[in-house]
Amino acid sequence: MNNIPISDKIPELDIAIKAAQEASNTILEIYHSDYSTFTKNDDSPVTDADLKSNKIINEILSDTKYSILSEEDEDNQDRLSKDMIWIVDPLDGTSDFIDKTGEFTVMIALIKNKEPILGVIAWPTEKILFVAQKNCGAFRYSDSKWDKISVTKIDQLSKCRTIGSRHHLSDKEKKFIKKIGIKDFTSIGSSLKVGKISSGEAEAYITTTNKMKEWDTAASHCIISEAGGKMTDMLGNELTYNNKNVYHGNGILVTNGLIHDKIVQEFKKLE
Repeated sequence: MNNIPISDKIPELDIAIKAAQEASNTILEIYHSDYSTFTKNDDSPVTDADLKSNKIINEILSDTKYSILSEEDEDNQDRLSKDMIWIVDPLDGTSDFIDKTGEFTVMIALIKNKEPILGVIAWPTEKILFVAQKNCGAFRYSDSKWDKISVTKIDQLSKCRTIGSRHHLSDKEKKFIKKIGIKDFTSIGSSLKVGKISSGEAEAYITTTNKMKEWDTAASHCIISEAGGKMTDMLGNELTYNNKNVYHGNGILVTNGLIHDKIVQEFKKLE
């Protein structure tokens, strides 16, 4: 697992991989047993798996002494004065976990000066990892080996394979996807959407929601960028991290890069 083919990897990479792996193993054990589900103040679900994963990740990452912004912890805003912080989603796709689709992940990112410099996404049920370090490329670990991954070169919207949320796809998104001439659409859970685009298995992910938060995108932002793709908000603005307000207000657009501006321009016509 530690033999990822990056020659000048930073020590935090192995720490993040270890945290994601150990959290994944625990999530999988809970997935195949009885567990409790609770409802948070914002009506979103949380399970024993979210909480135990969070505890494991916190314990492993705390060795680095960086602040941790996690979905399952109270936000300590001391982080705002720090150049480097971790951003964590201990279980991305809790609804998919509960629905037993298998499409849930663990997401860990290291942020430096508001930009992700390291991203790790673990897919527990498939024992797959997506990993990237800034300026070093993106990689997928499966079948006990690492492969370098990259986006496709498709540049026509009509030929794009688009993926969207299984649980949160809005009518506005459906109409927009149809309007720009995209016919090939598949629903999939969690950050696996970005994993698929980064691996060349799709070209676009479009969401107009204002509910996405920094932990929903930080790890995948690094991975898609290093795979040659692009992530911005729906208006084409760059995303930044370690902000006081952790919401991304204008949706999220993830593409192979070549079709990015076309989609942004079409979306702006709606605004």
